[in-house]
Amino acid sequence: MPRLELDPNFTDPDAFYAALTELHRECSEAESERINARLILLLANHVGDQQVLEEALAIAGQAEKPSDK
Repeated sequence: MPRLELDPNFTDPDAFYAALTELHRECSEAESERINARLILLLANHVGDQQVLEEALAIAGQAEKPSDK
């Protein structure tokens, strides 16, 4: 059964980060949200395995949420 890869697996994380931030440069918040949604769907399609995707969703859902102070 495939598992979500949690160990660093980027060939060049700095290049990916630079490309991602450049993609969002000068975008409105709504445009950035649409880009992120499309990116998520493209990568989910690439992964393809439902169990791996559900594991990723569960881990992402555990992220801390800002407090309402």
